[in-house]
Amino acid sequence: MTATDDRIGRPTRRLLPLPSQAERVAELLREAVIDGDHPPGRRLSEERLSEELGVSRNTLREAFRLLVRERLVVHQMHRGVFVTLPTTEDVRDLFRARRSLELPAVQRAADPVPEAVQAVGRAVAEGVAARDAGDWWGVGTANMHFHQSLAGLAGSVRVDEFMSRILAETRLAFHVMDAPREFHAPYLDWNRRIHTLLADGDHTAAAAELENYLDTSEEQLITAFLAREADGTG
Repeated sequence: MTATDDRIGRPTRRLLPLPSQAERVAELLREAVIDGDHPPGRRLSEERLSEELGVSRNTLREAFRLLVRERLVVHQMHRGVFVTLPTTEDVRDLFRARRSLELPAVQRAADPVPEAVQAVGRAVAEGVAARDAGDWWGVGTANMHFHQSLAGLAGSVRVDEFMSRILAETRLAFHVMDAPREFHAPYLDWNRRIHTLLADGDHTAAAAELENYLDTSEEQLITAFLAREADGTG
Protein backbone atom coordinates (compact mmCIF):
# COMPACT_ATOMS: atom_id res chain seq x y z
CA MET A 1 0.00 0.00 0.00
CA THR A 2 1.37 3.43 -0.89
CA ALA A 3 1.35 6.45 1.35
CA THR A 4 -1.39 7.90 -0.85
CA ASP A 5 -3.49 4.73 -0.51
CA ASP A 6 -3.05 4.88 3.25
CA ARG A 7 -4.78 8.28 3.33
CA ILE A 8 -7.85 7.12 1.42
CA GLY A 9 -10.92 7.22 3.64
CA ARG A 10 -9.37 9.51 6.23
CA PRO A 11 -11.12 12.83 6.98
CA THR A 12 -9.46 15.69 5.11
CA ARG A 13 -8.19 18.60 7.18
CA ARG A 14 -9.39 21.82 5.59
CA LEU A 15 -6.92 24.66 5.77
CA LEU A 16 -8.16 28.14 6.66
CA PRO A 17 -7.91 30.48 3.64
CA LEU A 18 -5.18 33.09 3.66
CA PRO A 19 -6.46 36.63 4.24
CA SER A 20 -7.10 38.68 1.15
CA GLN A 21 -5.55 42.11 0.67
CA ALA A 22 -8.90 43.68 1.54
CA GLU A 23 -9.01 41.69 4.79
CA ARG A 24 -5.50 42.85 5.67
CA VAL A 25 -6.51 46.47 4.98
CA ALA A 26 -9.62 46.01 7.13
CA GLU A 27 -7.41 44.70 9.94
CA LEU A 28 -5.14 47.75 9.71
CA LEU A 29 -8.13 50.09 9.85
CA ARG A 30 -9.60 48.14 12.76
CA GLU A 31 -6.32 48.45 14.66
CA ALA A 32 -6.30 52.19 13.94
CA VAL A 33 -9.77 52.45 15.50
CA ILE A 34 -8.59 50.50 18.58
CA ASP A 35 -5.63 52.89 18.86
CA GLY A 36 -8.02 55.84 18.77
CA ASP A 37 -6.83 57.21 15.41
CA HIS A 38 -10.33 57.39 13.88
CA PRO A 39 -12.98 58.95 16.18
CA PRO A 40 -16.73 58.39 15.74
CA GLY A 41 -18.29 60.40 12.94
CA ARG A 42 -15.06 60.99 11.03
CA ARG A 43 -15.28 60.67 7.24
CA LEU A 44 -12.72 58.22 5.87
CA SER A 45 -11.20 59.61 2.69
CA GLU A 46 -10.75 57.01 -0.03
CA GLU A 47 -8.08 59.09 -1.73
CA ARG A 48 -5.99 59.65 1.38
CA LEU A 49 -6.26 56.11 2.74
CA SER A 50 -5.57 54.39 -0.57
CA GLU A 51 -2.42 56.49 -0.86
CA GLU A 52 -1.35 55.93 2.75
CA LEU A 53 -1.92 52.18 2.61
CA GLY A 54 -0.65 51.73 -0.94
CA VAL A 55 -3.77 49.92 -2.18
CA SER A 56 -6.28 50.49 -4.94
CA ARG A 57 -9.61 52.15 -4.25
CA ASN A 58 -11.36 48.89 -5.17
CA THR A 59 -9.41 47.08 -2.44
CA LEU A 60 -10.19 49.85 0.03
CA ARG A 61 -13.89 49.73 -0.83
CA GLU A 62 -13.93 45.98 -0.21
CA ALA A 63 -12.25 46.59 3.16
CA PHE A 64 -14.92 49.18 3.93
CA ARG A 65 -17.62 46.61 3.12
CA LEU A 66 -16.04 44.21 5.62
CA LEU A 67 -15.98 46.92 8.29
CA VAL A 68 -19.60 47.86 7.59
CA ARG A 69 -20.54 44.28 8.51
CA GLU A 70 -18.54 44.71 11.72
CA ARG A 71 -20.46 47.94 12.50
CA LEU A 72 -17.26 49.98 12.59
CA VAL A 73 -18.14 52.18 9.63
CA VAL A 74 -21.31 53.22 7.81
CA HIS A 75 -21.76 54.12 4.16
CA GLN A 76 -23.89 57.19 3.49
CA MET A 77 -25.15 57.55 -0.04
CA HIS A 78 -23.46 60.38 -1.98
CA ARG A 79 -21.46 61.34 1.12
CA GLY A 80 -18.94 58.56 1.68
CA VAL A 81 -17.85 56.27 4.51
CA PHE A 82 -17.92 57.42 8.13
CA VAL A 83 -16.75 55.92 11.40
CA THR A 84 -19.77 54.66 13.34
CA LEU A 85 -21.35 56.70 16.13
CA PRO A 86 -22.27 54.16 18.85
CA THR A 87 -25.57 54.34 20.73
CA THR A 88 -26.50 53.46 24.29
CA GLU A 89 -27.91 50.13 23.14
CA ASP A 90 -24.67 49.45 21.25
CA VAL A 91 -22.76 49.88 24.52
CA ARG A 92 -25.06 47.47 26.35
CA ASP A 93 -24.68 44.87 23.61
CA LEU A 94 -20.91 45.30 23.45
CA PHE A 95 -20.61 44.53 27.15
CA ARG A 96 -22.85 41.48 26.77
CA ALA A 97 -20.47 40.26 24.08
CA ARG A 98 -17.39 41.10 26.12
CA ARG A 99 -18.67 39.15 29.11
CA SER A 100 -19.28 36.12 26.90
CA LEU A 101 -15.66 36.20 25.67
CA GLU A 102 -13.51 37.60 28.49
CA LEU A 103 -15.07 35.95 31.54
CA PRO A 104 -14.89 32.33 30.29
CA ALA A 105 -11.31 32.90 29.11
CA VAL A 106 -10.30 34.03 32.63
CA GLN A 107 -12.51 31.54 34.51
CA ARG A 108 -10.99 28.58 32.66
CA ALA A 109 -7.41 29.81 32.91
CA ALA A 110 -6.53 27.30 35.64
CA ASP A 111 -3.29 26.36 33.86
CA PRO A 112 -2.73 29.07 31.24
CA VAL A 113 0.17 29.21 28.84
CA PRO A 114 2.84 31.35 30.59
CA GLU A 115 3.22 33.55 27.49
CA ALA A 116 -0.49 34.39 27.65
CA VAL A 117 -0.23 35.62 31.24
CA GLN A 118 2.93 37.53 30.33
CA ALA A 119 0.96 39.30 27.57
CA VAL A 120 -1.51 40.48 30.22
CA GLY A 121 1.41 41.81 32.27
CA ARG A 122 2.89 43.64 29.28
CA ALA A 123 -0.42 45.41 28.69
CA VAL A 124 -0.47 46.48 32.35
CA ALA A 125 3.08 47.84 32.03
CA GLU A 126 2.12 49.65 28.82
CA GLY A 127 -0.71 51.42 30.63
CA VAL A 128 1.53 52.47 33.52
CA ALA A 129 4.14 53.84 31.09
CA ALA A 130 1.48 55.83 29.24
CA ARG A 131 0.17 57.23 32.55
CA ASP A 132 3.66 58.25 33.64
CA ALA A 133 4.07 60.05 30.31
CA GLY A 134 0.76 61.86 30.81
CA ASP A 135 -0.65 60.12 27.72
CA TRP A 136 -4.17 59.29 28.84
CA TRP A 137 -5.31 58.39 25.35
CA GLY A 138 -2.39 55.94 25.32
CA VAL A 139 -3.68 54.53 28.61
CA GLY A 140 -6.95 53.83 26.81
CA THR A 141 -5.10 52.01 24.04
CA ALA A 142 -3.16 49.95 26.59
CA ASN A 143 -6.48 49.08 28.22
CA MET A 144 -7.72 47.68 24.92
CA HIS A 145 -4.55 45.58 24.70
CA PHE A 146 -5.17 44.38 28.28
CA HIS A 147 -8.62 43.08 27.44
CA GLN A 148 -7.41 41.56 24.18
CA SER A 149 -4.79 39.65 26.18
CA LEU A 150 -7.44 38.44 28.65
CA ALA A 151 -9.39 36.96 25.76
CA GLY A 152 -6.09 35.50 24.57
CA LEU A 153 -6.07 33.24 27.64
CA ALA A 154 -8.63 31.13 25.78
CA GLY A 155 -5.93 30.14 23.28
CA SER A 156 -8.34 30.50 20.36
CA VAL A 157 -7.61 32.34 17.12
CA ARG A 158 -11.34 32.86 16.58
CA VAL A 159 -11.89 34.31 20.05
CA ASP A 160 -8.96 36.66 19.37
CA GLU A 161 -10.58 37.78 16.10
CA PHE A 162 -14.02 38.32 17.67
CA MET A 163 -12.49 40.21 20.57
CA SER A 164 -10.55 42.51 18.26
CA ARG A 165 -13.75 43.51 16.50
CA ILE A 166 -15.62 44.08 19.74
CA LEU A 167 -12.81 46.15 21.25
CA ALA A 168 -12.69 48.36 18.16
CA GLU A 169 -16.37 49.20 18.72
CA THR A 170 -15.72 49.65 22.44
CA ARG A 171 -12.95 52.15 21.71
CA LEU A 172 -15.43 54.22 19.70
CA ALA A 173 -17.66 54.33 22.78
CA PHE A 174 -14.76 55.69 24.87
CA HIS A 175 -14.84 58.93 22.88
CA VAL A 176 -17.94 59.97 24.82
CA MET A 177 -15.86 60.38 27.99
CA ASP A 178 -14.85 64.04 28.34
CA ALA A 179 -12.29 63.35 31.09
CA PRO A 180 -10.11 60.42 29.97
CA ARG A 181 -7.77 60.73 32.97
CA GLU A 182 -10.58 60.38 35.50
CA PHE A 183 -12.13 57.57 33.47
CA HIS A 184 -9.02 55.47 32.84
CA ALA A 185 -6.90 56.05 35.96
CA PRO A 186 -8.80 53.75 38.40
CA TYR A 187 -8.64 50.85 35.97
CA LEU A 188 -4.82 50.78 35.94
CA ASP A 189 -4.73 49.38 39.49
CA TRP A 190 -7.64 47.09 38.66
CA ASN A 191 -5.73 45.72 35.67
CA ARG A 192 -2.71 45.11 37.90
CA ARG A 193 -4.82 43.23 40.47
CA ILE A 194 -6.29 40.96 37.81
CA HIS A 195 -2.84 40.23 36.37
CA THR A 196 -1.43 39.48 39.84
CA LEU A 197 -4.26 37.03 40.55
CA LEU A 198 -3.70 35.30 37.22
CA ALA A 199 0.06 35.10 37.82
CA ASP A 200 -0.67 33.56 41.24
CA GLY A 201 -2.97 30.99 39.63
CA ASP A 202 -6.16 32.31 41.27
CA HIS A 203 -8.29 32.49 38.13
CA THR A 204 -11.56 32.35 40.12
CA ALA A 205 -10.75 35.55 42.00
CA ALA A 206 -9.44 37.14 38.79
CA ALA A 207 -12.75 36.39 37.07
CA ALA A 208 -14.70 37.89 40.00
CA GLU A 209 -12.61 41.06 39.78
CA LEU A 210 -13.16 41.22 36.02
CA GLU A 211 -16.93 40.82 36.36
CA ASN A 212 -17.12 43.75 38.79
CA TYR A 213 -14.76 45.70 36.53
CA LEU A 214 -16.99 45.24 33.47
CA ASP A 215 -20.12 46.13 35.43
CA THR A 216 -18.51 49.37 36.63
CA SER A 217 -17.17 50.32 33.19
CA GLU A 218 -20.50 49.67 31.52
CA GLU A 219 -22.35 51.77 34.08
CA GLN A 220 -19.97 54.70 33.55
CA LEU A 221 -20.32 54.59 29.78
CA ILE A 222 -24.10 54.18 29.85
CA THR A 223 -24.39 57.17 32.19
CA ALA A 224 -22.28 59.27 29.82
CA PHE A 225 -24.25 58.17 26.75
CA LEU A 226 -27.60 58.90 28.40
CA ALA A 227 -26.37 62.37 29.40
CA ARG A 228 -25.22 63.02 25.83
CA GLU A 229 -28.57 61.93 24.43
CA ALA A 230 -30.42 64.10 26.97
CA ASP A 231 -28.36 67.07 25.76
CA GLY A 232 -29.33 66.29 22.18
CA THR A 233 -25.71 65.69 21.12
CA GLY A 234 -26.03 61.93 20.63
